[in-house]
Amino acid sequence: MQLLNQILFGVYPYIALAVLVLGSVIRFDREQYTWRSGSSQLLRRKQLVLGSILFHVGVLVIFGGHFVGLLTPIWVFDALGVPHGAKQVLAIVAGGAAGILCLAGGLLLLHRRLFDPRIRHNSSFGDTAILIILMVQLSLGLATIPLSLGHLDGGEMLKFMSWAQGVFTFQPNVADHVADVHPIFKAHLVLGMTILLVFPFTRLVHMLSAPVWYLNRRGWQLVRTRRLLPHRRDNAAPIYPTRPGVQPATTRSTTPAVRPSPLKAGE
Repeated sequence: MQLLNQILFGVYPYIALAVLVLGSVIRFDREQYTWRSGSSQLLRRKQLVLGSILFHVGVLVIFGGHFVGLLTPIWVFDALGVPHGAKQVLAIVAGGAAGILCLAGGLLLLHRRLFDPRIRHNSSFGDTAILIILMVQLSLGLATIPLSLGHLDGGEMLKFMSWAQGVFTFQPNVADHVADVHPIFKAHLVLGMTILLVFPFTRLVHMLSAPVWYLNRRGWQLVRTRRLLPHRRDNAAPIYPTRPGVQPATTRSTTPAVRPSPLKAGE
């Protein structure tokens, strides 16, 4: 059991992070056309708007909470006078609310992808699989809330913070920090690292290229006109002579066109 714990929480994190970074760089360099979200909005808009909003808002809150909560040095919270118990309560309340929103939106998107024939036929195995994995991960995260309510002193949170920061600072025996936590916490951590491992091979890569730079971009409008601009009149197509009284289609005239009279026999 000690060896398995060392592999899962001492070795596996570095494998997942290495594949995440190298895989994303290689895919962006060699397969830029596949670097997209692959939206299916044209196939069916129903359930997409509500599900997408709930899912993405929840994901952003959860990601921000995990990033700040796990990777902020412990001494920073101590210097700011933030008790670890208060941080634990905030994580339970905010994380629980965001998790419910994200799970509800994800289930709407999953139902749409599985039960709409056109969307199902245009979805790859990876599209459906990663969505199911995310739903399982969200369920595990919500399942940790009752366990966290039994540790409102923040002791369990300190273990996860020490483990996450130890991984990024290459501390030895980092797996010992989470050796005695509940199996649900361990399953949540392992599945989270697995999501990082498969990240470069799924549509999740569009998270790395969100078009936030468009917020400060000046707007512009493309206007198309049928008028012949002066500098192009010299290169316009030649006008060939027509029957008297017939207005050519390529010229502009202020006089109305005259309908030609039918030809008579002998003309």
